[in-house]
This record gives sequence, structure tokens and C-alpha cells, in this order.
Amino acid sequence: MRGAAALRRSILPAVLAAVMTGGCVIGSQRVIGTGDLIFDRQRLGRVQAKQLGEIRAKFKAGNIQGVAVNAEVIAITAMQIPSLFPEGSLTAKSRAKPEIWQRWSEFEAGAKNLTIWSERLRDAARVSDERIVADVMKDFDRVACGSCHDAFRKPLPSQAADSPPR
Repeated sequence: MRGAAALRRSILPAVLAAVMTGGCVIGSQRVIGTGDLIFDRQRLGRVQAKQLGEIRAKFKAGNIQGVAVNAEVIAITAMQIPSLFPEGSLTAKSRAKPEIWQRWSEFEAGAKNLTIWSERLRDAARVSDERIVADVMKDFDRVACGSCHDAFRKPLPSQAADSPPR
């Protein structure tokens, strides 16, 4: 039973990498997704949030090695972020701020930073280095996620009314 679970955990990152590498971009056309950029980037965000929730739960439960597969998913999906924000894709149903395109290199660097932090977390989890995993987890939300969300994403309407100004 443990062998099957370990096999599934080792296959998932390889399958995700193959799908995303093979289907990311051909020329200037996107060939992955639904064709609705806003839906696709919101879906990617939900996937990443789910992975982060699982990382927190596994870490809290002491399943340090289990964190690796979720961190890998975040790392792979983070590579997709810039392709989901082509110029002119700001709509009323998007929470993206126009600053994304005004400060594009900073936005791309934020996505790359998320990849780097996720890979650091994945690598530490793979070798069960609980100290490094804890160090990365301590700053992950602020440094890996928050750096882009704070600068480039509008808060939810309920958050805007309930939150103090930043």
C-alpha cells in the first residue's frame, strides 16, 4: 500500500511537468486552458491556495516529506503566471491591477520568486529537513505570495471594506 502511494507522489510532478511543458506556449498562442484568461488565472490561484493549505496541514501533522509534492505543484504552476496576464487582459471580472503591465518586470520577478521559494520548500521537504521547511514556511505567505498579491491584485470587495488601508 505504501509503495503505491509513493509511486503516485513521484508520478504526479512528472505528469504535471510534462503537461505544462508540452502545452504552455507555441509561438504566441496559448494552447492550454479554457480560452477564458480570467477563469484560468483564478483557477490557477485556487489550485495554488489548495496546495498551500495541504502544505500547512502536512507540516502541522509532521508529514515533512509529504509537503514536497504540493510545493512542486506550486512551483510548476507559478511558471504559468506571466502567460496568463497578456497585455490588455484587464476586465471588470478580474482583480488584477493595471500595475501588472506598468511594472511587468517586477510582476515576472514575483512569479519567479514564487517558483524559487516553492522549489526551496520542495527540496527541503524531500530530504526531511524540518528546520529549513519551518524557516521557508515562516516567510512563504509574505515573501512568495504576498509580494505579488499586495502589489498587483485588488482585494475582494468584502476585504476592502473590512480591512484597514495599506
